[in-house]
Amino acid sequence: MKVKAGYWLALLTTTLAACVVILGAYTRLVDAGLGCPDWPGCYGFLTVPATSADIAEANLRYPEMPVEIAKGWPEMIHRYLAGTLGLFILMITIVAYREHKKDKCYPIKLPLFLLVMVIIQAAFGMWTVTLKLWPQVVLAHLIGGFTTFSLLFLLTLRLRTVKSISTQQKRVSVGNNLSKYRALASTGLIIVVFQIMLGGWTSSNYAAIACLDFPTCHNSFWPEMDFSQGFNIFQQIGPNYLGGIMDSNARTAIHMTHRIGAMITTVFLGYMCFSLFRNKHNYIDKTSQKIINNWTVSVLIILIAQLSLGVSNIMWFIPLLVAVAHNACGALLLVSLVGLNYQLYKINRQEISNA
Repeated sequence: MKVKAGYWLALLTTTLAACVVILGAYTRLVDAGLGCPDWPGCYGFLTVPATSADIAEANLRYPEMPVEIAKGWPEMIHRYLAGTLGLFILMITIVAYREHKKDKCYPIKLPLFLLVMVIIQAAFGMWTVTLKLWPQVVLAHLIGGFTTFSLLFLLTLRLRTVKSISTQQKRVSVGNNLSKYRALASTGLIIVVFQIMLGGWTSSNYAAIACLDFPTCHNSFWPEMDFSQGFNIFQQIGPNYLGGIMDSNARTAIHMTHRIGAMITTVFLGYMCFSLFRNKHNYIDKTSQKIINNWTVSVLIILIAQLSLGVSNIMWFIPLLVAVAHNACGALLLVSLVGLNYQLYKINRQEISNA
């Protein structure tokens, strides 16, 4: 299948962004976010200090944070990959600029926005370290990573040339287009974004293990919670937030809110998928129907996997592999909804143009 210029570069960059997101989750989960207490180097070196002399010098520079090689390398590899991702996005922008001069339909705004995003991400990466894992910055950095990944995925979809929708079948009026289902999918995307933000706040405040039983929490369906402290976004800057500083009731409030968000997300996405399956789409062709069904199935499968991983995290006390998979699955759920929304938009626009 013929694709637009820059497609393979965008696809490779999207894959790299996925690796950065997953490695970022791994770095957080092994408490390596401050594996290197400075930025962009590591204890003043380009790589993690390894020799006895370098380690001794590093410990003199940062006596309060002695070198831990096992934590330094995940952090530095994450930085190297993130820097490489930035270079790839710069190449995408250059290609987009050249192609846009020849074809005004070639997307240029999205690559430019991605370039700005990756620069902002670099700043948040620095602040994550210099502000000692301040939860607000950690959350913003996580959201920025997910946003970059999802927008790269969207760009890849836009650069992929697909066969045009058949117009041989009889069309119905514009009033019967896909607006209802586009609204459902858009709402589903917004809900997932908020749930990812809740997950990021849970992770950055180390509230994932606040409840060790399921479906109850501390043997209660509504345990004692402190929402005012748990969702205080004005936490002071200065303390080292590694391991979190909130008390048990505050972390329980965060954890339970994330659980409630998961239930809302599940119910709504389940309803959305049921509605899309039930709708016969009698005003689009079988190819379009198959595309929508495939994306809907993807959303449903990833949703079920995400729920299973979330419960497993609680029941098995956050095993590393499961926790990393839970983060990766959240990213997949996000991009699957981006893909579904994009396809509904394309099909609806084609439907209107042929009505």
